[in-house]
Amino acid sequence: MATHIRLRGSSRKGGFFKMFFLALATTAGLALAVVAFLLFEFEKPTLVLDKQIKYLGGRIELPLHATDNKSGISAVIITLAQGDKSATLLERTFPRAAWFKPAGPQSLNEKVVIDAQKAGIKEGDAELIILVRDFSLNGLFKGNRTLTRIPVTMDTVPPKVALVHGQRVIQPGGSGMALYTVAELPARHGVLIDNVFFPGFATGKNNTYVAYFALPWDAGQPEKTRIVAYDEAGNEGTAPFAAVFKPVPDKRDSITISEQFLLQKMPEFEQHYPEMQGTGTLVEKYLYVNNQIRRNNAEAIAKVCAATDPQQLWSDRFLRMPGSGRAGYADQRTYLYNGTAIDTQTHLGVDIASLERAEIRAANRGKVVFADYLGIYGNMVIIDHGQGIASLYSHLSSIDTTVGTLVEKNQPIGRSGATGMAGGDHLHFSMLVHGIFVTPIEWWDQHWIDVNIKSAFNES
Repeated sequence: MATHIRLRGSSRKGGFFKMFFLALATTAGLALAVVAFLLFEFEKPTLVLDKQIKYLGGRIELPLHATDNKSGISAVIITLAQGDKSATLLERTFPRAAWFKPAGPQSLNEKVVIDAQKAGIKEGDAELIILVRDFSLNGLFKGNRTLTRIPVTMDTVPPKVALVHGQRVIQPGGSGMALYTVAELPARHGVLIDNVFFPGFATGKNNTYVAYFALPWDAGQPEKTRIVAYDEAGNEGTAPFAAVFKPVPDKRDSITISEQFLLQKMPEFEQHYPEMQGTGTLVEKYLYVNNQIRRNNAEAIAKVCAATDPQQLWSDRFLRMPGSGRAGYADQRTYLYNGTAIDTQTHLGVDIASLERAEIRAANRGKVVFADYLGIYGNMVIIDHGQGIASLYSHLSSIDTTVGTLVEKNQPIGRSGATGMAGGDHLHFSMLVHGIFVTPIEWWDQHWIDVNIKSAFNES
């Protein structure tokens, strides 16, 4: 009887351990399954190319967008292959940052620079291979991969560029023009002054192109001025030209800021920039407007001017509003408050005073690309005259045109006023070349237009 009882207890005890080990094994199995699911996921990375590539040879930018929402991107490898020869153009790897969450970046959005000249591949058919891997342990621990193969043609011959006309003399704040020919249809072309690029435009005559360029008011003598043209393969053709640099003397001015001016003007800016309300003294608000808002305005104007009509819309000289000049281009101003200098800025236009609420007319034919209030400029109109040339009219009391309107030379667009950072009724007029403020005096001068622009077209 006692023996029977001991056997029954032993059986129960053994069953308990069996159930315990079974539960433990099941838990471990589930844990391993979860780990395997996380580490051995099977979702491949995605790859999107925003640019169609047909030719390689020089340096090109490839907008690349790769994503992997599970384990993250571990590597991007770009290879150029031709027959049994291949060369790695780019190899970017990322260190593992974790195990049970994305181990690498889940997205990669950038312009990859490819320099095919270094690959040593001869001209002819080739293949661009783009490989993206993730951090999954799938594929014998190598990760999931997406492989894209793009047939390309190797072309290492640069475009042939010939100078027709290059600006002979240029000064700080001055404008220039270059005419040139490109033997084949270029993918991108223009004038390069040191590292600043000014795009060119077709003239409609043979293979001739025009590019307008400018130097900022404070520019020194450029080290390199040249025409550049790039083909679809990224090859660069160049034609240097020499422009005589003519320095201009500095012009300095001082403006007294009164308490009355601040009391009158700061509420106007507070209305348009609510972050100014209830903070700081009048002088602090003024400095915020004259610095931060001025910089923001400059960025906005450059952005507006970046979109320009490829055709020349203007003709002959630009009209100057009748009236007396109150301030000139590139006047370096010192602002005084209670006899103390509190700020310095540079005036990038010409102020012209006439009758109060004088009619403002378009200086030349063009398309209205901005007609609204903008900070220190107040009510402002910008007219795009095509190929990077623009005119600006500010401090208006009223705007009598709309964005998108094609206006003719001398057509009314508004009335003068004192909006923005203006102490009295006047027109602030500016000329811009690809967003760079230049002296309007050249564009008001028919002789300058004839010698520097029209004669070049007539001789081409």
